Amino acid sequence: MTAKRAAIVGTGHRAQLFTEGLARRDHFDLAALCDPNPVRMAHHNRLLAALGQPEARTYHPDDFEKMLQHEGIEEVVVTTVDAHHDAYIVPALRAGCRVVTEKPMTTDADRCRRILDTVSRTGSPLAVAFNYRFNPVHELVRRELAAGSIGDVLSVHFEWLLDVRHGADYFRRWHRERDKSGGLMVHKAGHHFDLVNWWLGARPKRVYGAGRLGFYGRENGERHGRRADYVRAHGSAAAAGDPFALHLDENEGLRALYLDAEAEDGYHRDRNVFGDGITIEDDMAVLVQYDTGASMSYHLTAYSPWEGYRVMFNGTGGRLELEVVESQWQPPRARLSSAKGAVHGDTALDNAGGAQILLRPLWEPPRPVGIPQFDHAGHGGGDARMLRTLYDGEPGPAATATDGALALAIGLAANSSFTGGEAVDITDVVSVP
Repeated sequence: MTAKRAAIVGTGHRAQLFTEGLARRDHFDLAALCDPNPVRMAHHNRLLAALGQPEARTYHPDDFEKMLQHEGIEEVVVTTVDAHHDAYIVPALRAGCRVVTEKPMTTDADRCRRILDTVSRTGSPLAVAFNYRFNPVHELVRRELAAGSIGDVLSVHFEWLLDVRHGADYFRRWHRERDKSGGLMVHKAGHHFDLVNWWLGARPKRVYGAGRLGFYGRENGERHGRRADYVRAHGSAAAAGDPFALHLDENEGLRALYLDAEAEDGYHRDRNVFGDGITIEDDMAVLVQYDTGASMSYHLTAYSPWEGYRVMFNGTGGRLELEVVESQWQPPRARLSSAKGAVHGDTALDNAGGAQILLRPLWEPPRPVGIPQFDHAGHGGGDARMLRTLYDGEPGPAATATDGALALAIGLAANSSFTGGEAVDITDVVSVP
């Protein structure tokens, strides 16, 4: 079987999942990398060498379309800055490639329409890397709901807690700027919006939200006394004792991907979370109405002492409760296990917890739903299972461009509601076929 020629555009730490995943598959040839920063591409080529694979050719984004043609690319992975996804998705689809894009699919309605129109015109396949769908615990929840264990679902409450390691990290890097990430409602909560859409088999209709920046940022840090006076952590004496500082030189992967690469593009990965220039929220509440009549209340807190989530489904036959504790608390200087795990956790997190599902039928005692041993690997084991579906043909709940658009639409409507103070119809944001 001839190996399919693949390319990755965007070579930050998230791209490592795909670099390593494709390199370990004989039926793919990772032929090219595309990024404005040659130092980061060199790091990925070292990963390939460590796996016994030849170097991929490297390209600047200005030469992306040339790369597709010259290298005979059939598969493209997009893991660059969220606001730039469409700049690579669209020409790759037009060239007849299959595209896998990191979530979110994109960051605004115009870009979303451009992608949907291109998928429709070309017929080229696009998958969105919503790896939470592949978490075995989440699949158990879907099966329970589909089996009618609690009857018709009338309402959902989803509480998401990002701790002061992982949550803070969105305020150190480019994600803190709304024009690049769309804010946490688009970049992070899209994970969960897609998950609930998938769990319910429903489409969102109307969204109301209230959000604010209440913990991070200069003004808040000065108000609650947690601000240390530095712009970025590296080289700053003021950052030495700050538990919110990320020290890139303490981790080989972060040093190679970011600190050693700064001279190429000036990007600082370790900015002060209590600094200036933060344009996203850190505390958000959202109410979503679905076409099935169900509703969801959603709350995201990005400064919690523990990390995890609670989801409660209320139905005509009872209640289903999911609780996942990914980290019960964080010490002031969290263990840096890898470039991926340093801020997110690709292995067991410090003080890790577990998961439980509890079914509460009407007129009966509650009973636990048996789950496999909780997997602390990437996204509860979802990353590895997603790669097997995307690249090995293993059956699984892969997300389409339509799924990506529906998740994005909730986030965009929430952002609009934050600003305008009124409920927003999904169709007023983006029309999803």
